[in-house]
Amino acid sequence: MDNDNRELATLLPVLPILVELGANRHITATAETLGIPQSTVSRALARAAEVVGTPLVLRKGRGVELTPAALALIPKAGEALELVRTGLALAREESGQQFGRIQVAFQHTFGEEVLPLFIRAFTRENPGVSFDLQQGSRAFCLDLLAAGSADLALVAPTPPSSRTLGAEVLYSEPLKLVVPADHRLAGSSGVRLDEVRDEPFVMLEPGYGMRSIVESLCHQAGFRAHVAFQGQDLHTVRGLVSAGLGLAVAPPERGNAQQAQRGGLSRCEVNIAWPAARRDIGLVWRNRPDATAQATRFRDMVLAQGRDLLGAR
Repeated sequence: MDNDNRELATLLPVLPILVELGANRHITATAETLGIPQSTVSRALARAAEVVGTPLVLRKGRGVELTPAALALIPKAGEALELVRTGLALAREESGQQFGRIQVAFQHTFGEEVLPLFIRAFTRENPGVSFDLQQGSRAFCLDLLAAGSADLALVAPTPPSSRTLGAEVLYSEPLKLVVPADHRLAGSSGVRLDEVRDEPFVMLEPGYGMRSIVESLCHQAGFRAHVAFQGQDLHTVRGLVSAGLGLAVAPPERGNAQQAQRGGLSRCEVNIAWPAARRDIGLVWRNRPDATAQATRFRDMVLAQGRDLLGAR
């Protein structure tokens, strides 16, 4: 092996360490991110410095300062790693196997059934693909998408498509008025929302999709709801209603839509006759030319088969 090849053989294993160090400028953080001992990072940097012929880092407080040599090398190291990743993806594609990772953000209410159904259908045909899942409010999901930290998001209501975001409604579901089991409207066949304008409401916190939907419905009915309690998931909202602490507007509970009872607390769902109370659940994605093939394939599957998958629940 000639000298150039020996130097490359020494330097190539160090490239991921150099790139990560360039991002956070801290040896301990680099080790933690890569899941390797701090001593391994230090030894790797020492080997790289021997190949380059000059130090790559200088100690600076609790972190490190990159030398001019490191600042010249690290961008090229990043480019080299990206080329290798691209080549690996092409090689796997040629082999007929699908690998990679898809980042999906979703609102809490879609984590129990909707998203698992989509992932199960997709991984049957693409068993090598894995998912990074992040859940939170509608605003949280859309922020992740805008920041590039998610490939797709499941949200309600569905935002309009734009130059940077694509969006499509997957399905629409009715919303119900949830009342304590002993409420005067329990068992009613339908109710106008303005009939409860003077009663306290339990809602999700601002930033959640259901919060904006309920506020819009109340506005259409001619009043602004008095919010007695706020929560971060619909299980809590329904529990507070069961305890007689207010009313709520929520999607129907599956399995027992008319009445639910837990631990001595019970509630009922009542149809909302006016105004029309529904929510549209949609898939949102970034309009980017560098979207991964796996994310694009998952999006296309959900758009093509999502309604059928959900209808078979």
